[in-house]
Amino acid sequence: MRFPPIADYAFLSDCEVSTLIAPDGSVEWLCLPRPDAPSVFGALLDRSAGSFRFGPTNTLVPQQRRYLPGTNIVETTWHTPTGWMKVEDLLVLGPVEEKRREGYRRSPGDAIAQHTLLRIATCLDGRVELGVSCLPLFDYGREPGVWKFDGEGYNRATVTSNDVTLTISGSVGLGVLGSRCMGRTTLEAGDSAFVALSWGDSVPADLEDAMGQLHWTERYWRDWMSMARLPDHRYRPYLERSALALKGLSYAPTGAIMAASTTSLPETPGGERNWDYRYTWIRDTGFMLRALHGLGFDWEAFDYFAFILDAVRSGQSEAPWALQIMYGIGGEHDLTEHTLDHLSGYLDSRPVRTGNGAFDQHQHDVWGMLLDSVEEHIRGGGQIAPAVWEGLVGLVDTAIERSSEPDQGIWEMRGEPKHFVASKVMCWVAADRGSLIAEGRGDIEHARQWRDAADKIKAEVLERGVDDRGSFVQHYDTTDLDASLLLLPLMGFLPPDDERVRTTVLAIANELTQDGLVLRYRVATSDDGLSGEEGTFTICSFWLVSALEMVGEFDAASALFQKLLSFAGPMLLYAEEIDVTTGQHLGNFPQAFTHLALIDAAGRLIEAERVRANFPGPVPQPTQT
Repeated sequence: MRFPPIADYAFLSDCEVSTLIAPDGSVEWLCLPRPDAPSVFGALLDRSAGSFRFGPTNTLVPQQRRYLPGTNIVETTWHTPTGWMKVEDLLVLGPVEEKRREGYRRSPGDAIAQHTLLRIATCLDGRVELGVSCLPLFDYGREPGVWKFDGEGYNRATVTSNDVTLTISGSVGLGVLGSRCMGRTTLEAGDSAFVALSWGDSVPADLEDAMGQLHWTERYWRDWMSMARLPDHRYRPYLERSALALKGLSYAPTGAIMAASTTSLPETPGGERNWDYRYTWIRDTGFMLRALHGLGFDWEAFDYFAFILDAVRSGQSEAPWALQIMYGIGGEHDLTEHTLDHLSGYLDSRPVRTGNGAFDQHQHDVWGMLLDSVEEHIRGGGQIAPAVWEGLVGLVDTAIERSSEPDQGIWEMRGEPKHFVASKVMCWVAADRGSLIAEGRGDIEHARQWRDAADKIKAEVLERGVDDRGSFVQHYDTTDLDASLLLLPLMGFLPPDDERVRTTVLAIANELTQDGLVLRYRVATSDDGLSGEEGTFTICSFWLVSALEMVGEFDAASALFQKLLSFAGPMLLYAEEIDVTTGQHLGNFPQAFTHLALIDAAGRLIEAERVRANFPGPVPQPTQT
């Protein structure tokens, strides 16, 4: 059985777990009881690692798939030889119970996960035979369970492995055969049937109850989307789906937001560039907060910022503010990497990894990203307590002290440390944002001290990080380009009308692209410690859109943005990379950072269109924020 294209998967979430559903109606990725736990259905990474199909027995290719507008509920329409049917798939949300749920550090608001995957089929015309096949294989496919009937009928069964118990129930008669639970029924026009898989106690009692859960969940998502500040613009559907994807990647108990919902989807099919992204990266924080505040989701922004502070402050007792580049979604610090050698990997891409060996790397961008997020938090209406300020003072001082040292760079290079220009610039960001925050707090001494340090870092970068043609370079010992240099205008290191910024942006557009889409760097000339090629990085392409707009190249920015939108998956979701020769998405999916960059690029283009409409002729240059 072949793997579906990565972008063809539908993504569901209840903000406690997430799942991916293949076009044929099979759940091929679900980890329990957390999204970073071992998989229960893992066919995404090995066709024999467990799946859960619900759909017509004689048709595997759907007629149409879509999200119900404004929701994370998927509707699949099937045209079979004998009739038409639709299936609605959702992870159920429901009212918050009075007793606080274990593990919750944040308020869930008005809704909370019900620990149920609900699947409802309705025959629209003719008659359709509906099938159920549920084969959970626990611990990443290593542990089969044994289904047992629960009760006197054929509509409920349970299976247990270690600390996970699954209950399947519904209006379809079920049979059990070892690790597999199966069933089928025939629906006539107007008939509906459901199956619910639960790892809690909220299994729907009957079809009416299941429909009620569907409508409750649908209403929740639309109520949530109604809080967004979105423009009446042709880009709005992409902004809405990006916002829903970010919400779906959030982990409600702590406020964390994962980089992606998967592990080990390859950057190169058949290659070794396969990583676990089910964690939170500090590099995402400033972009995340800007996107959430910009879209009007202040609650999520504050919860996410609170998670970051909790994670950073919970370090070792002797160094509680020792900053890592990433954390587990529960705030975990130890993300030791392991390989799962029994799994074949997506498209035979090995190794399959859990954990992430980059967690203890030295990456100097983290201080700048964190201080940038603090400043964004304050601009969004947040406050900083005195104890937090004391910790931040130490981080700014550390960034300044370490700015003269080499590091692994924003791309987590596994080769020798280098003096990466983007890393130096992010140390400048730490000093710059620290100075601004200190000035706002009346801490004049730190404001002056850090401004002087920021000026010195900038002077060094301008002296050593620019080549003879006036373009910034990847690191001090090369003339190679790097897509991370697009952060220079985005982070305000220099104004967009600076000729060195313009030269760099245009050089990247002309020299570090493949069919117009941006590579992170040239693999052949960069020591990243890995073999093989990688696709174009979609976040970098969206960064280029933003940077082109900032340097006054609106038409080029708009054309590139339209091209990127044409590469969106069928569900308007993006993975990490795009193979320009096939249009296929590569890497983990859906990718939060990609959608953050889409939101930023769309916002800049929409604003630029508004300015151009109001000021015919030469367009005023946008101000840096």
